[in-house]
Amino acid sequence: MESRNKLHSRLRLWEFPDQYVIEPADGSGAPCLDISRVDASMKLIDQVSECKSLRVPKIHSISGVVGMLKLLAGSYLVVVTETERVGSFLGHPIFKITSLKVLPCDHSLKNSPEEQKKMETEFSKLLSVAEKTTGLYFSYEVNLTLSSQRLHDLGAESKSLPLWRQAEPRFLWNNYMLEVLIDNKLFHSLVFCLRDYVLLLNESFLNPESRFNSFETAIGKDIVDITLIARRCTRRNGTRMWRRGADPDGYVANFVETEQIVQMNGYSSSFVQVRGSMPFMWEQIVDLTYKPKFEIVQPEEATRIAERHFLDLRKKYGSVLAVDLVNKHGGEGRLSEKFASVMQHITGDEIRYFLVNEKGDKMKEQLGVVRTNCIDCLDRTNVTQSMIGRKMLELQLKRIGVFGAEETISSHLNFDERYKILWANHGDDVSIQYSGTPALKGDFVRYGHRTTQGVLKDGWSSLVRYYLNNFADGTKQDAIDLLQGHYIVAMSRDMAPVPQKGGLEAVANFPVALAVVLISFWFATMSLKQAGSDYKHKHLFFSLLWTGICVGVAALVRANGRIFCNRPRLHKPRG
Repeated sequence: MESRNKLHSRLRLWEFPDQYVIEPADGSGAPCLDISRVDASMKLIDQVSECKSLRVPKIHSISGVVGMLKLLAGSYLVVVTETERVGSFLGHPIFKITSLKVLPCDHSLKNSPEEQKKMETEFSKLLSVAEKTTGLYFSYEVNLTLSSQRLHDLGAESKSLPLWRQAEPRFLWNNYMLEVLIDNKLFHSLVFCLRDYVLLLNESFLNPESRFNSFETAIGKDIVDITLIARRCTRRNGTRMWRRGADPDGYVANFVETEQIVQMNGYSSSFVQVRGSMPFMWEQIVDLTYKPKFEIVQPEEATRIAERHFLDLRKKYGSVLAVDLVNKHGGEGRLSEKFASVMQHITGDEIRYFLVNEKGDKMKEQLGVVRTNCIDCLDRTNVTQSMIGRKMLELQLKRIGVFGAEETISSHLNFDERYKILWANHGDDVSIQYSGTPALKGDFVRYGHRTTQGVLKDGWSSLVRYYLNNFADGTKQDAIDLLQGHYIVAMSRDMAPVPQKGGLEAVANFPVALAVVLISFWFATMSLKQAGSDYKHKHLFFSLLWTGICVGVAALVRANGRIFCNRPRLHKPRG
């Protein structure tokens, strides 16, 4: 039964002109997976067909199959080409994906209308984002989408199922891309082969090397291993500004489950906490301002949506303790007031941690969860979660017998320093996926106080976030929606032709706009230095005029940076 949960760890990809063949290279003797490049049909074959002079294949080594994605006419196979072993999860090796490859099965496009070909090309460009996706992890042996407690509580029947059947869909990054293989009954065939070709990818922040999100430390004679693993929910994932609040079903943006795992002398203990956007519909429309206004959408639905969100949390985690870190004044204050108005007083059992002894017997069970949020669920949230995790870790170490009654992490300087770095790096990883930059206030997590270098670094990160929000994240959001199946590409009968960009719009791009801005400031500075006092106001006026023109160019870039926003008839919501 256990071998059924394993995946092929070594595969060969045979790239023929009319087909792809994926052959197990681990000596298992399992059949090969044949995929047509014409219509993307799949079947299992006993062996690779004989190579002929007109069908000389390219042969590549790959580590697994991510899934299949269908656009207007063609389909695209996504495979893992390079990986790096980064550590272990509960004793099982964990691998990080360092390179993905998108393989087109689009020969059928040759007979497609010209307009369809143009649209296919435009949408297929978004798939290049898939090849650059970071933060994807997998294991050939264990299900990373489940916490330690949920893995321990799996029944014998569930443990005998293939990994894809055990997975938590919320945290399965390639869940949508697996549907084609499931619909083709491919998994049912592979069950008899005892192994699967398809990897279960978790968009997470696990990198168990000492310089990242795990470390070992000595406390007396005991060696303690501390690991952080976070699981990002795919139901409403995306980029900062472009994904805010909740959807009508109560799924919130930037929802992340963080698990802190302690292992020592056969004992294994974990503590789970979550973060997520405020659970009602609100947004910030990107408009080139540094901090766009907060807008509450359908306020009459706020209570219902929040109730659905917390009902789902209680089903999955038990009692919920909600921590709101949003400012109580200004624009954030309006959101905080709305959050408070829809929240009911939450009480429940004490929130504690999960603990098993060296025999694998459960000694304690986590019965609830702390849910923390600020506006972005990044900076203030990570500071708070690190403090909660710190307190819980001290309780875990006391329960195991490593710490005495009055002993704390601060009592061990090396341990204290490495634990702070662990959480600071963790916060950076979460922030990079959502905002594109490391977390702000990371110096406070690392050192316990603000530093001049940290303030300057935060200033730079804020500028980078502004650029990404306005000029890059829109396209990235389109790509995420496409890969996750939040939008399914479809041809509309009344589809308008693809508008051809012309004039200023055809040449507008952010580097050009930035160059013009810098040049205008340089000319303005030089002219102000040379001009007399009577003419400085005049020169200042023209420099501001130039800046306004540049902002207009930048606005054109931003307004034309998204496919789904500009052409709503090319897609339809999934489900």
